[in-house]
Amino acid sequence: MVQEISTRDAYGLKLVELGRKNPRIVVLDADLSKSTMTHHFAREFPERFFDCGIAEANMVSIAAGLASSGKIPFASTFAVFLPGRCFDQVRMSIAQPGLNVKLVTTHSGISVGEDGISHQAIEDLSLACALPGFNVVVPADGVETASAIEVAAETEGPFYVRLGRPKVPVIFPPDYRFKLGRAVTMRQGGDATIIAIGILVKAAMDAADELQKQRIHCTVLNMSTLTPVDEEAIVSAADKTGAIVTAEEHLLHGGLGSIVAQVVARHRPVPMEFVALHEYAMSGKPDELLKRYGLTAADIQSAVLKVLERKSKLKQGS
Repeated sequence: MVQEISTRDAYGLKLVELGRKNPRIVVLDADLSKSTMTHHFAREFPERFFDCGIAEANMVSIAAGLASSGKIPFASTFAVFLPGRCFDQVRMSIAQPGLNVKLVTTHSGISVGEDGISHQAIEDLSLACALPGFNVVVPADGVETASAIEVAAETEGPFYVRLGRPKVPVIFPPDYRFKLGRAVTMRQGGDATIIAIGILVKAAMDAADELQKQRIHCTVLNMSTLTPVDEEAIVSAADKTGAIVTAEEHLLHGGLGSIVAQVVARHRPVPMEFVALHEYAMSGKPDELLKRYGLTAADIQSAVLKVLERKSKLKQGS
């Protein structure tokens, strides 16, 4: 049986572990600690936990002040509230001075499910990636989440880490170590490259397995760091396969697809297809929503077949 754990659970447990090792770590939340899983830290280190109430902008400002005082603050709430509701504070108080604040959000994307459109954060990556100097990370599973949080705590500078609500399959071994700014090759193949983030990494791997049955061999890259993005891995994939599909649980504009397309356009133009959201979604169960809005392994397979057709036409025309 495949082990499953939510990335938010992995975050909460790792915070406690880090808190025991480093007294400089403090945690802030906006009245959602039982959902973001920061309540584990609050229970063990009440003097280093600050519940700021339903006041996300104030939480960001407090986190900036704590960072200015030498602390390592982790500030958490739902992704729909941060960075959106408090973008000005994030921009002015964290990004511009480059403070050592770690913003870790949960309940991202449409897989938040029945909470509906008002709680489905699908623009957050475009906002975070627009901030110069921010490290933007989207882990693929619980193991990568725990390692990424550890790296964030050890790395000077602002972070935005995007986590989810539901349990997801564990795809990395226990000894896996996240490397900031480095893509991870999950599958090797020479026909096309699938670049994915978050929960769509597993979907990309499943799509590649199915395509292999059709003798279509895909490289799969987990691009868990969006900024700074691994340009070398993208260019290498474009050179090797000549066709790229990106897959993300986010709006098309401003996220993974946009970032990869910029790199491809500058260094190695090849046909690309994009598996992403194009509109706001309705309320529903996570699996139903992912299927309705085209974010499944089957949708990734279709995108690969489409990009391969374009690749073939280019070869015929050359």
